[in-house]
Amino acid sequence: MELKSAASAFAALGHPDRLAVLRLLMRFAPRGQRPTEIAQILGLKQNTLSHHLADLAATGLLQVTRQGRSLYYSVNLTMAEGLIGYLALDVGRARPELLAPFTQPDILRDINAPFRVLFLCSGNSARSIMAEALLRDLGKGRFLAFSAGIQPCAAPHPKALQILQEHGHTVADLRSKNTTEFQGEAAQQMDVVITVCDRAAARDCPPLNGYPITAHWGMPDPAGAPQDPTRDPAYAFRETYVALRHRLEELTSSSLSPLDRCNLQTRLDRIEISALIKESA
Repeated sequence: MELKSAASAFAALGHPDRLAVLRLLMRFAPRGQRPTEIAQILGLKQNTLSHHLADLAATGLLQVTRQGRSLYYSVNLTMAEGLIGYLALDVGRARPELLAPFTQPDILRDINAPFRVLFLCSGNSARSIMAEALLRDLGKGRFLAFSAGIQPCAAPHPKALQILQEHGHTVADLRSKNTTEFQGEAAQQMDVVITVCDRAAARDCPPLNGYPITAHWGMPDPAGAPQDPTRDPAYAFRETYVALRHRLEELTSSSLSPLDRCNLQTRLDRIEISALIKESA
């Protein structure tokens, strides 16, 4: 990255609201968000946000796509990579004491150890619970699955448990958990954190131990789906189960080799991009 481009990007990020926009969109990456959603999450006025989005897009940090009548803003990951690389390698001269805290997870991790994956949603009663049970069985020892909610329900949703049981998954040990169980120095270190609802992705939570890989697989809450008397009451839960199973079957496919952090991040992003294409088709 050239000095002028880097200076322009850093200048744009010098405003706390623009920095907040980038941090928010990075949590949704590679999925984009509409300005109305960004404004609502960050508590910004629409006209103020429009200026911030324009400034960030002008630097190349954000890209804009149109779907129907809506504009979606997402992080230009190539530009973000270049900016971070410029700071670490050019400005920081790749000093090992500066890079070590961020490269240690790759250096110290046993490549034969299973990846620990945490699924996050709002209530930890349906989507994340189903994802935990699915990956636990599909992972076949290569993945250890966990789940939690930012405001967990008292227990998993009965219909989510019903669908899991119908597909042969064990549900006796499934419970709704708070994200606090996975935070703090004493908490078990996760390798991957996947948010499965927009509300969880929008929440600015403290980072977990070990710099886990992150991904966002946003999908509607089946518990909040409108009831259709002509359909099975558990129809929305069945759809969610199928959507999660497709994603997790791709994640756990035998073609993922070698199983390292870079390959895994690429696979997670590709799975979400593929889902977005299907949704817009």
